[in-house]
Amino acid sequence: MSSDKMTRFERARIVGARALQISEGAPPLIKTEESRPLDIAKEEMSKDVIPIGVKKKGGN
Repeated sequence: MSSDKMTRFERARIVGARALQISEGAPPLIKTEESRPLDIAKEEMSKDVIPIGVKKKGGN
C-alpha cells in the first residue's frame, strides 16, 4: 500500500471529526441536500474538500 493513501481508520477519524464540527455549527464546505452531519462529512470527504490531513512518520 502506498504511503500517500489513507487507511480506512484515518478516513473514519477525519469524517468523524468533521461531522462533529458540522453538528456544533460549522458551515458545510459544499452545497448539499443532506441534512445529517455524518452524511455531509462523507460527501465532503468524497469530494476531497475537508481541510484535515494525516501526518505519518517515515518508514523504517
